[in-house]
Amino acid sequence: MEPLGADDPRVIGTYRLLGRLGAGGMGRVYLGRSAGGRTVAVKSVHAQFAADDQFRARFRREVESARRVGGAWTAPVLDADPDAPVPWVATGYVAGPSLTRAVEDFGPLDGPAVRTLGAGLARALAAVHTHGLVHRDVKPSNVLLTLDGPLLIDFGIARATDGGAALTATGVSVGSPGYMAPEQILGQEVTGACDVFSLGAVLFYAATGAGPFTGDSSAALLYKVVHGYPDLGTALTGELREITTACLAKRPENRPAPEEIVRRLDGTAATGGAPGADGGPERAGWLPAPLVERVSRQAVELLNLDARAGEEAEGFGGPADPAYGREAAAPYGAPSGLVPFDAPAGPDASAPTASGQQPTYIPPQPHPHPAYPSPPSWPAAGSVPTQPPNPPEPAAPPKERRLTLRGALGGGTSGRRRMSCTLVLSVAGALAAATTAAFVFQLLPGQGEDNGRDAAAKPPGSGQTPSPGASRPGEPAVPKSFLGTWTGTVVTRHNIPNGTITSTIAPGTKGDYVVHTSYDFLIARCAAKAKLVSATATTLTLRERTDGKAGPGCTGAEAAVTYTLGKDGTLSFASDDEAGGRPRATMKKTGG
Repeated sequence: MEPLGADDPRVIGTYRLLGRLGAGGMGRVYLGRSAGGRTVAVKSVHAQFAADDQFRARFRREVESARRVGGAWTAPVLDADPDAPVPWVATGYVAGPSLTRAVEDFGPLDGPAVRTLGAGLARALAAVHTHGLVHRDVKPSNVLLTLDGPLLIDFGIARATDGGAALTATGVSVGSPGYMAPEQILGQEVTGACDVFSLGAVLFYAATGAGPFTGDSSAALLYKVVHGYPDLGTALTGELREITTACLAKRPENRPAPEEIVRRLDGTAATGGAPGADGGPERAGWLPAPLVERVSRQAVELLNLDARAGEEAEGFGGPADPAYGREAAAPYGAPSGLVPFDAPAGPDASAPTASGQQPTYIPPQPHPHPAYPSPPSWPAAGSVPTQPPNPPEPAAPPKERRLTLRGALGGGTSGRRRMSCTLVLSVAGALAAATTAAFVFQLLPGQGEDNGRDAAAKPPGSGQTPSPGASRPGEPAVPKSFLGTWTGTVVTRHNIPNGTITSTIAPGTKGDYVVHTSYDFLIARCAAKAKLVSATATTLTLRERTDGKAGPGCTGAEAAVTYTLGKDGTLSFASDDEAGGRPRATMKKTGG
């Protein structure tokens, strides 16, 4: 296990991360611990797969199916959030080495151990196939060795990569060369027989320390799997050799079923029972002594493992927010625009506070925080103060509550992508606005003590000020050519797509909120409204801020935005939102 890096999250869902177990083409695997103390393996997928709707749909179905598999031969699925901006799944963690590590460190397994290994993996495949699943990536590194028998892991994410983006992504293959069935390599129908072929290759590796197919490159290796035949040598003999040969048959229909493999290897039915229970003989002592010592040592080390004291709790959600990734209310000053996946963490997400400490996750509070005053109440009708209030004190820096969520997407340094969301509650600003409104109200011409009561008794919009959209002499107004709903694809300053934008432009004059916009990326939605600053025949200039509720994945500052009409009838959108990657879009009017 490796320590967490600077670009690794500290929390995913409700699980605090303790270290990184590994990384691959599909995502990263972390060691985590639940609030109740259970140790888990948390897998988060890479951003390029999270951005594909087809992948998400398959990932969601796969997680739902994987929950039902269970059994003593697979790592159980404990929790998952396929709808999070970074989909993840948590499974039970096993304190045992992979078959790859065991063979590398201690050499091939003996005959009885290989038979036990084969029977256990065949039981696992029988359980997986019963639920209509196909593992697709049975290989030595996905087999964990425990004192009670082998465990098969990672079938949840492997099947989900059936989507187009995962299949065509550069450098990514669904499966591992040398352990993939011929029909899987050729892109033909994938069935449970593919897993049986992979099982045969794993048994050969366990007995010899090498795969049944060799090649100087992945292409050569794949060619041999499709067109060549394995060289089984002399390490495998008797029935174990016969079973391995049958599993490696080129045609799927010629391979044995997992139930048949179980019957031949240990003489019992593949009922998926636990070791020592109905459906499986006792497995005690199946591992060589050096491996038993390794497993025991790992279990002891795990008991002493904990997160570093005082470590910053940043990540894909927080321990008090198990619904992370779904829409959540943001009562004040919620973000307006989307944070792009290519954007670095903004200053609010990473800059030290005045005390020199990094900001940490603050769980949402069900009631206003006691350290901050509640918003002032407006006076009832007819209760206008008889004397003007004292002039306001010089404004102090606004008190702020900051909620910072930051997660690293993708792998490596050069391809690092971040997603941050900062929620700032400026209580002092709200109080100053309320005080100023009351003060100005008293000083308006004709609003003395008597007339003030009459004015206060009238509801807003009853003739005190022009209603939004009404024509005010001398004020710039929205030209009719802008009116309507426009939509387009958002790109950042690095020309990276960042979702879609839909803007509805209504009539109005300077100071009115004339544009309501939604930014959509996967499940993230950021709603915004924009106040008109100036208008010409071809350009609108506005100030944009959040509008109502907003989910995670949005920025936290107001922005200056412009809409410019093109000669071809399109509308160009541009924003100076630095945290959002200075987004822009070319929009077309919808509905004619």
